[in-house]
Order: sequence, then structure tokens, then C-alpha cells
Amino acid sequence: MAALLTFAAPIAAATQEYPARPIVLVSPFPPGGSVSLVARIVAEKMGETLGQSVVVENRGGAGGTIGARYVAKSAADGYTLLLGYTGTLAIGPSLYANAGFEPRRDFAAIGRIGSAPTMLVVHPSFPVHSVAELIAYARQHPGKINYGSAGIGTVGHLAGELFATTAGLKLTHVPYKGTGPAITDLLGGHIPMMFTPIPTAHGQAESGLLRALAVTSARRSSLLPDLPTVAESGLPGYEAALRYGLVVPAGTPRAIVEQLNKELRLALAAEDVRQRLATDGAEVLPSTPEEYAADIDREETNWSKVVNALGLKGE
Repeated sequence: MAALLTFAAPIAAATQEYPARPIVLVSPFPPGGSVSLVARIVAEKMGETLGQSVVVENRGGAGGTIGARYVAKSAADGYTLLLGYTGTLAIGPSLYANAGFEPRRDFAAIGRIGSAPTMLVVHPSFPVHSVAELIAYARQHPGKINYGSAGIGTVGHLAGELFATTAGLKLTHVPYKGTGPAITDLLGGHIPMMFTPIPTAHGQAESGLLRALAVTSARRSSLLPDLPTVAESGLPGYEAALRYGLVVPAGTPRAIVEQLNKELRLALAAEDVRQRLATDGAEVLPSTPEEYAADIDREETNWSKVVNALGLKGE
């Protein structure tokens, strides 16, 4: 008994003192994309209430799996967090034969942040002004239209594949190392179209640098109420949305998980955070750790069916 108490004392003390140093929040994509934007908004506010800095560290590559693998193998002490994302936690494990992590086994959910649709945007020089025109043009030029994404296995990639399959088209996927580089090439006219998170493109669309055709959610975005959904524009039933949340390595003490969930919910309740996320196209959806864990399980199950149906597994 004395030995057990001696062993448990440092763990209890560490938990009580948490956080005793800055926390790293890993964004599994390069700067400039929606994941990094959401990470920075949440990190800034959580740092205020935690009394320690929450530093965003970008570890991009392989559709987010490099960053996720890094966090999965990190110490389970609450000092390394992952900005969980549909492409990384729900699509990547099914798409890659050796992703290096299993979302249910290797992570403990802290809580959900929110949900956001992607938007279908084209360069202004591309001769289409609607989803119907895009479908007609693509049928006339099979395989000759490129679309960019943040990488293989991201929602932008799968949204494009699902769009092509549903419409009976042949599009050519061009993967980048993050949304930022892809948007840069889209703005430069090097690729004609992209399925991208609203935060990274709605400003350029409003200014005329890009042309928005539709959103990929089942319902219209409150941020862009005049922009139709892909489903109502000619592809009934089409839907591809994003989910964001926070996770830590499996085995992180429950007391730390609960504390981080509390701080995350406080951050999401702040009006300035809600407004910033709304401006970036995200609907705030706070949750308990258990609710976000169920979300991850459900999303991985659903997206794995899409990956398998499209024959993409093992790329």
C-alpha cells in the first residue's frame, strides 16, 4: 500500500498543478487553412483562462496524418493536443493503409468545437457560373479539369471525388500540402476549381478574386445565405461537411481531460470566439468528451464507406 501511495502521489500532484507550462496545440496542416484558423482562435481564448500559453504548432503532411501520428505517440500528460478534423480522424484512417494511428484507440476526446461546410469555388477566368454549368462543362472536357485540395484524404479531396462520382464526371485531383498552398494556386489561376473550407475562401469570393458556386452542406450556410447548396443545384443528396474538435493522446488523466473540456466550453461560450468562428463559416457545437468521441466514431464509420465505395483505400 505504501508503495502504491508513493507511486500515485506524483501523478496526483502533476494533475493538480496542471498546467504548469505552455501547452502545444498541433494543427496537422500548414498555416493558412481552416484547421489552423480554428486552432488559433481556440488556443488564444483557452490560454487566457488556463493561465498558460496554448501555442499552435503546424505539422502538415499526408492529409493531416503526420501531425495526428505525432500527437498519438506523444506523452499523455495534457501538454500536447490535436486539433481534430474530419479529414484526419474520419477519412485518413480508412484512406491510408498505414496511417499510423487509430482514432478510437489512440486518442481521448476533449470536446467538439463546431461544424462547417466547404464551398465550391472557381477562378473567375473559368467559364462556369453555377453547378449546372460546371457539370455540363466537365462532361464536354472529361479528365481535363483539375481541382485542388489540402491533400489526399482531406474533405476537399473526398468532396471532389463524391461530386464527380455523383454527377458522372471525370475530374483530376491535384493534392497540395495544405489548404493555403492550394488557395494560392487557385488565386493565381494555376488550377480552376476547389472544394475548400469557407474560412479560407469567402473573403476572396466576396472581393471577386474567386467565384463561389455552392456550399457542400445539406442546408445553406448562415454566413452565405444566398449561396445555394450543391444538393439544390442539381445533385440531390450530396453533402460533405467538416467537424472540428480537440483530442489528446489516449491515457491522458481523466481530470486533465475534464479540465480541458471545461476550458474549451468556456472559450466557445465567449461571444468574440463565436463571432470569429461564425465569420469563418463554423457553427459552434460544444460537447462533452463522450459526445465528441461518439462523433468521431460515427464520422469514421460513414466516411470509410465513401472511401471504400470510391475505391480509394490504400492510396
